[in-house]
Amino acid sequence: MIKLAIDLGSWITKIYKSGCGVVLAEPTCAAVEQLPGESAYNVKFLGEKARALSGRAAQNTRIINPVVDGDIVHAGIVAELLRYFLQKIEITPRRARKTEVVFVLPCGSGPELKRKYFRLADDCNIGKVYFATVPFAAVLGHNVPLSESTPVFSIDVGHALTNIAVFSLDGMISGMSLNIGGGNIDVHLMDYMAENYNLRIGALTAERIKNTIGSLLPDDDKLFVADGRGLTSGAPSSVSVTASQIRGIITLYIDKIVEYAVLMISKLPAEAASAVMHGGVYLSGGLCKAEGIAEYISGKLGITANTFDEPQLAAVMGAGMIISDEYYTRKVAVQD
Repeated sequence: MIKLAIDLGSWITKIYKSGCGVVLAEPTCAAVEQLPGESAYNVKFLGEKARALSGRAAQNTRIINPVVDGDIVHAGIVAELLRYFLQKIEITPRRARKTEVVFVLPCGSGPELKRKYFRLADDCNIGKVYFATVPFAAVLGHNVPLSESTPVFSIDVGHALTNIAVFSLDGMISGMSLNIGGGNIDVHLMDYMAENYNLRIGALTAERIKNTIGSLLPDDDKLFVADGRGLTSGAPSSVSVTASQIRGIITLYIDKIVEYAVLMISKLPAEAASAVMHGGVYLSGGLCKAEGIAEYISGKLGITANTFDEPQLAAVMGAGMIISDEYYTRKVAVQD
């Protein structure tokens, strides 16, 4: 039996294969051609090839992100995309029938979203489906042993969603999913460059700025040269931006996340709050790669912040542990 964990993110899809580790991390993106006057479309490129066309596509080509805020909004494209990803890791439709998959879902995912994933699994010939929430998976990705009696605190900052939760192996104590993530920072950076440098940049350039020089260290002054188009002249142009200049943008969204985290802690039962204060918070998600974020969140919350070497992979690696271990599959994963 083939066992997979799939984190179908708004920006990146990650797949973990039991016995192999993370075998795929590729954009959740499609380039489609829509013919004039017709509702049908032709898929031209998927994954990396589609994302590479962002800002460069021909007039009749649209770049679509079919998963938005954790929800499947273009079911047909998502199915085609997942079949493409499965083929890349040598899971043919015939082999897929003998495959067990655990999908990673945001906190508070309802029956309607799960039905969409069941339909997706049917479209891809997947044999058996489980679900696990991001916080459980992300903490297991930290190699933290879970127990029924010791609550843990998790903050996972994704591209479109941030999941904040306190839970134990016995179940969720408190959890929420916020429409705040790295994508907000990308959009804010695009606006910042236009307003302050008269430079129009694309989403990919904004993401590179964030990933290259994004930092909350007070003395960090790394430099990035951003290429774009002058708003006034319309000509290609480049400007230099430093980490200190964009620190305020990142801080704005991290502070919003911390605000909700503090609210959650304040409403916990006394015993759970005490466990959180002693155990600290486990941070995951791509934005947590930025230097200084763990220290910043730790200082704001007044507790230890535990980080992961590859925070963007924590959830899918933890989900891989869930599907690979019968005990965790029984205790953490659900089928309905």
